[in-house]
Amino acid sequence: MNLVNWQAIWLSAKLASIVALILLAVGVPLAYWIAFTRVRWKFLLEAVVSLPLVLPPTVLGFYLLVAMGSRSPVGRWYDGWSGHSLVFSFQGLIIASVLYSLPFAVQPFAAAFSQVDQRLRDAASLLGASKMETFFRVVAPLSIGGIVTGMVLSFAHTIGEFGVVLMVGGNIPGVTRTISLDIYDKVEDIDYASANHTAILLLLFSFTVLAIIYAVNRRLAARWLPR
Repeated sequence: MNLVNWQAIWLSAKLASIVALILLAVGVPLAYWIAFTRVRWKFLLEAVVSLPLVLPPTVLGFYLLVAMGSRSPVGRWYDGWSGHSLVFSFQGLIIASVLYSLPFAVQPFAAAFSQVDQRLRDAASLLGASKMETFFRVVAPLSIGGIVTGMVLSFAHTIGEFGVVLMVGGNIPGVTRTISLDIYDKVEDIDYASANHTAILLLLFSFTVLAIIYAVNRRLAARWLPR
Protein backbone atom coordinates (compact mmCIF):
# COMPACT_ATOMS: atom_id res chain seq x y z
CA MET A 1 0.00 0.00 0.00
CA ASN A 2 1.25 3.47 -0.90
CA LEU A 3 1.11 5.34 2.39
CA VAL A 4 1.96 8.74 0.90
CA ASN A 5 0.23 10.22 -2.15
CA TRP A 6 3.20 11.83 -3.87
CA GLN A 7 0.98 13.11 -6.67
CA ALA A 8 -1.00 15.18 -4.16
CA ILE A 9 2.22 16.42 -2.56
CA TRP A 10 3.64 17.45 -5.94
CA LEU A 11 0.39 19.20 -6.87
CA SER A 12 0.36 21.10 -3.55
CA ALA A 13 4.01 22.13 -3.94
CA LYS A 14 3.38 23.29 -7.51
CA LEU A 15 0.30 25.26 -6.47
CA ALA A 16 2.07 26.85 -3.48
CA SER A 17 5.12 27.82 -5.56
CA ILE A 18 3.02 29.52 -8.25
CA VAL A 19 0.91 31.32 -5.63
CA ALA A 20 3.98 32.53 -3.72
CA LEU A 21 5.52 33.96 -6.91
CA ILE A 22 2.27 35.69 -7.89
CA LEU A 23 1.92 37.13 -4.39
CA LEU A 24 5.49 38.43 -4.56
CA ALA A 25 4.70 40.27 -7.79
CA VAL A 26 1.29 41.53 -6.63
CA GLY A 27 1.89 41.87 -2.91
CA VAL A 28 5.06 43.99 -2.98
CA PRO A 29 3.58 47.01 -4.79
CA LEU A 30 0.34 46.68 -2.82
CA ALA A 31 2.24 46.52 0.48
CA TYR A 32 4.43 49.45 -0.58
CA TRP A 33 1.33 51.54 -1.22
CA ILE A 34 -0.19 50.54 2.11
CA ALA A 35 3.02 51.30 3.99
CA PHE A 36 3.71 54.73 2.54
CA THR A 37 0.48 56.26 1.25
CA ARG A 38 -1.27 58.87 3.36
CA VAL A 39 -4.79 58.75 1.93
CA ARG A 40 -7.56 58.60 4.52
CA TRP A 41 -9.42 55.64 3.04
CA LYS A 42 -6.36 53.38 3.15
CA PHE A 43 -7.91 51.45 6.03
CA LEU A 44 -10.64 50.18 3.69
CA LEU A 45 -8.08 48.50 1.43
CA GLU A 46 -6.27 47.10 4.46
CA ALA A 47 -9.55 45.63 5.68
CA VAL A 48 -10.21 44.01 2.29
CA VAL A 49 -6.71 42.52 2.18
CA SER A 50 -7.07 41.15 5.72
CA LEU A 51 -10.58 39.78 5.20
CA PRO A 52 -9.43 36.17 4.50
CA LEU A 53 -7.92 36.09 8.01
CA VAL A 54 -11.34 36.29 9.67
CA LEU A 55 -13.68 35.02 6.95
CA PRO A 56 -14.50 31.29 7.13
CA PRO A 57 -12.82 29.47 4.21
CA THR A 58 -16.14 27.97 3.13
CA VAL A 59 -17.70 31.43 2.86
CA LEU A 60 -14.82 32.76 0.78
CA GLY A 61 -14.82 29.56 -1.27
CA PHE A 62 -18.56 29.83 -1.92
CA TYR A 63 -18.35 33.38 -3.24
CA LEU A 64 -15.32 32.53 -5.37
CA LEU A 65 -17.24 29.55 -6.71
CA VAL A 66 -20.11 31.83 -7.68
CA ALA A 67 -17.78 34.50 -9.11
CA MET A 68 -15.88 32.03 -11.28
CA GLY A 69 -18.81 29.77 -12.20
CA SER A 70 -20.20 29.43 -15.70
CA ARG A 71 -23.08 31.80 -14.89
CA SER A 72 -20.77 34.71 -14.01
CA PRO A 73 -19.25 37.05 -16.64
CA VAL A 74 -15.74 35.94 -15.68
CA GLY A 75 -16.69 32.27 -15.84
CA ARG A 76 -18.44 32.62 -19.21
CA TRP A 77 -15.48 34.51 -20.67
CA TYR A 78 -13.03 31.89 -19.45
CA ASP A 79 -15.20 29.04 -20.75
CA GLY A 80 -15.30 30.62 -24.20
CA TRP A 81 -11.59 31.42 -24.20
CA SER A 82 -10.19 28.15 -22.85
CA GLY A 83 -12.91 25.65 -23.63
CA HIS A 84 -13.26 24.45 -20.04
CA SER A 85 -14.61 25.74 -16.76
CA LEU A 86 -12.55 27.82 -14.39
CA VAL A 87 -14.00 26.12 -11.34
CA PHE A 88 -12.83 22.59 -10.56
CA SER A 89 -9.57 23.33 -12.40
CA PHE A 90 -5.98 23.98 -11.37
CA GLN A 91 -6.20 27.53 -12.74
CA GLY A 92 -9.21 28.17 -10.51
CA LEU A 93 -7.24 26.90 -7.53
CA ILE A 94 -4.47 29.38 -8.28
CA ILE A 95 -6.87 32.34 -8.30
CA ALA A 96 -8.61 31.20 -5.12
CA SER A 97 -5.31 30.51 -3.35
CA VAL A 98 -3.86 33.92 -4.27
CA LEU A 99 -6.88 35.67 -2.75
CA TYR A 100 -6.95 33.42 0.30
CA SER A 101 -3.21 33.77 1.05
CA LEU A 102 -2.99 37.48 0.16
CA PRO A 103 -2.79 38.81 3.76
CA PHE A 104 -0.06 36.31 4.65
CA ALA A 105 2.17 38.00 2.09
CA VAL A 106 1.02 41.63 2.13
CA GLN A 107 1.02 42.14 5.90
CA PRO A 108 4.66 41.04 6.47
CA PHE A 109 5.73 43.01 3.40
CA ALA A 110 3.98 46.18 4.58
CA ALA A 111 5.24 45.81 8.16
CA ALA A 112 8.82 45.50 6.92
CA PHE A 113 8.52 48.45 4.53
CA SER A 114 7.08 50.69 7.23
CA GLN A 115 10.11 50.00 9.45
CA VAL A 116 12.51 51.57 6.95
CA ASP A 117 13.72 54.93 8.22
CA GLN A 118 12.08 57.78 6.31
CA ARG A 119 15.36 59.69 6.42
CA LEU A 120 17.03 57.02 4.28
CA ARG A 121 14.33 57.34 1.64
CA ASP A 122 14.59 61.12 1.74
CA ALA A 123 18.38 60.94 1.37
CA ALA A 124 18.06 58.68 -1.66
CA SER A 125 15.58 61.12 -3.20
CA LEU A 126 17.92 64.07 -2.58
CA LEU A 127 20.71 62.15 -4.31
CA GLY A 128 18.56 61.88 -7.42
CA ALA A 129 17.28 58.33 -7.05
CA SER A 130 13.86 57.59 -8.50
CA LYS A 131 11.19 55.83 -6.44
CA MET A 132 12.01 52.57 -8.20
CA GLU A 133 15.73 52.93 -7.51
CA THR A 134 15.02 53.87 -3.90
CA PHE A 135 12.93 50.76 -3.46
CA PHE A 136 15.47 48.34 -4.91
CA ARG A 137 18.54 49.98 -3.35
CA VAL A 138 17.18 51.07 0.03
CA VAL A 139 13.75 49.72 0.96
CA ALA A 140 14.01 46.15 -0.37
CA PRO A 141 17.44 45.33 1.13
CA LEU A 142 16.33 46.62 4.54
CA SER A 143 13.03 44.73 4.29
CA ILE A 144 14.37 41.38 3.14
CA GLY A 145 13.34 39.70 6.39
CA GLY A 146 9.70 40.68 5.91
CA ILE A 147 9.80 39.71 2.25
CA VAL A 148 11.17 36.26 3.09
CA THR A 149 8.59 35.87 5.85
CA GLY A 150 5.72 36.79 3.54
CA MET A 151 6.91 34.43 0.82
CA VAL A 152 7.38 31.50 3.17
CA LEU A 153 4.09 32.09 5.00
CA SER A 154 2.10 32.35 1.77
CA PHE A 155 3.73 29.17 0.47
CA ALA A 156 3.04 27.28 3.70
CA HIS A 157 -0.51 28.61 3.99
CA THR A 158 -1.29 27.45 0.46
CA ILE A 159 0.12 24.00 1.21
CA GLY A 160 -2.30 23.60 4.11
CA GLU A 161 -5.45 24.98 2.45
CA PHE A 162 -8.59 22.88 2.74
CA GLY A 163 -11.93 24.70 2.73
CA VAL A 164 -11.31 27.07 -0.19
CA VAL A 165 -9.62 24.33 -2.21
CA LEU A 166 -12.51 21.94 -1.67
CA MET A 167 -15.15 24.55 -2.58
CA VAL A 168 -13.46 25.89 -5.71
CA GLY A 169 -11.48 22.91 -6.96
CA GLY A 170 -13.47 19.94 -5.77
CA ASN A 171 -11.40 16.83 -5.20
CA ILE A 172 -10.17 15.64 -8.59
CA PRO A 173 -7.12 13.32 -8.46
CA GLY A 174 -4.13 14.78 -10.28
CA VAL A 175 -5.96 18.06 -10.93
CA THR A 176 -7.21 19.61 -7.67
CA ARG A 177 -6.60 16.98 -4.98
CA THR A 178 -4.04 18.64 -2.72
CA ILE A 179 -2.29 17.11 0.25
CA SER A 180 -4.86 18.38 2.76
CA LEU A 181 -7.69 16.85 0.74
CA ASP A 182 -5.73 13.62 0.47
CA ILE A 183 -5.51 13.43 4.28
CA TYR A 184 -9.26 14.07 4.51
CA ASP A 185 -9.98 11.29 2.02
CA LYS A 186 -7.80 8.83 3.92
CA VAL A 187 -9.54 9.63 7.19
CA GLU A 188 -12.91 9.19 5.48
CA ASP A 189 -11.71 5.76 4.29
CA ILE A 190 -10.54 4.98 7.87
CA ASP A 191 -6.99 4.62 6.53
CA TYR A 192 -5.42 6.21 9.58
CA ALA A 193 -1.94 4.84 8.88
CA SER A 194 -1.66 6.61 5.53
CA ALA A 195 -3.28 9.74 6.93
CA ASN A 196 -0.78 9.73 9.79
CA HIS A 197 2.22 9.44 7.46
CA THR A 198 1.03 12.37 5.35
CA ALA A 199 0.12 14.44 8.41
CA ILE A 200 3.60 13.88 9.86
CA LEU A 201 5.10 15.24 6.64
CA LEU A 202 2.94 18.36 6.95
CA LEU A 203 3.87 18.72 10.61
CA LEU A 204 7.59 18.53 9.84
CA PHE A 205 7.15 20.95 6.96
CA SER A 206 5.31 23.46 9.17
CA PHE A 207 8.02 23.24 11.84
CA THR A 208 10.72 23.76 9.21
CA VAL A 209 8.92 26.80 7.82
CA LEU A 210 8.70 28.44 11.24
CA ALA A 211 12.34 27.60 12.00
CA ILE A 212 13.44 29.20 8.73
CA ILE A 213 11.43 32.36 9.42
CA TYR A 214 12.81 32.79 12.94
CA ALA A 215 16.38 31.96 11.87
CA VAL A 216 16.32 34.41 8.96
CA ASN A 217 14.78 37.21 11.01
CA ARG A 218 17.21 36.65 13.85
CA ARG A 219 20.21 36.74 11.52
CA LEU A 220 18.96 39.85 9.76
CA ALA A 221 18.24 41.57 13.05
CA ALA A 222 21.78 40.80 14.25
CA ARG A 223 23.15 42.17 11.02
CA TRP A 224 21.17 45.40 10.69
CA LEU A 225 20.17 46.46 14.19
CA PRO A 226 22.68 48.55 16.15
CA ARG A 227 24.41 46.94 19.09
